[in-house]
Amino acid sequence: MRVHVADHPLITHKLTVLRNRTTPSPTFRALTEELVTLLAYEATRAVRTEPIDIETPVGPTTGLEISEPKPLVVPILRAGLGMLEGMVKLVPTAEVGFLGMVRDEETLQPTTYAQRLPDDLANRQCFVLDPMLATGGSLIAAIDFLFDRGAVDVTAICLIGSPEGVAAVEKATEGRDVTVVLGAIDERLNEVGYIVPGLGDAGDRLYGTV
Repeated sequence: MRVHVADHPLITHKLTVLRNRTTPSPTFRALTEELVTLLAYEATRAVRTEPIDIETPVGPTTGLEISEPKPLVVPILRAGLGMLEGMVKLVPTAEVGFLGMVRDEETLQPTTYAQRLPDDLANRQCFVLDPMLATGGSLIAAIDFLFDRGAVDVTAICLIGSPEGVAAVEKATEGRDVTVVLGAIDERLNEVGYIVPGLGDAGDRLYGTV
């Protein structure tokens, strides 16, 4: 598994505002979208392309276009939905699927309650959107789901992660083509599975339910 922490002043600045407990939901949503676009730029470096001949106003040239089948973007509901717009702004031709997952607050284990994905993901590059890589349970379950349907490589985009979560995903995905792109890796998980210092519950903060 490849791990890329996007160490850039703009990313750190936006994360700082997201972390602030006084940041209101509208600002949180807008900054999340901007931050995901920056992270997606790093995450799509290996997106598959093919040459295409075009005519400029001055003459012919050869450029690149995204190959078929198009990349599949998969936000994990509900919090991942707040990341979707920032991703499709950068890759507007990508297709979008959805995975609904919920974490049991006692066992910290994820359960998939809904999905809307193509039945066959053969030869597809998939990009999973999940704001918080905490225990890693939801992300591991999503990655397993996509590979079981035929995906050839999966890139996860997360705002922040924990060392424990990164290690868990790395262990669970050994031998698979997986990349994790993060804005930061924080100190640790606390006793109830939240990232410290983190930014709280991303879903609650995105949708104003705190």
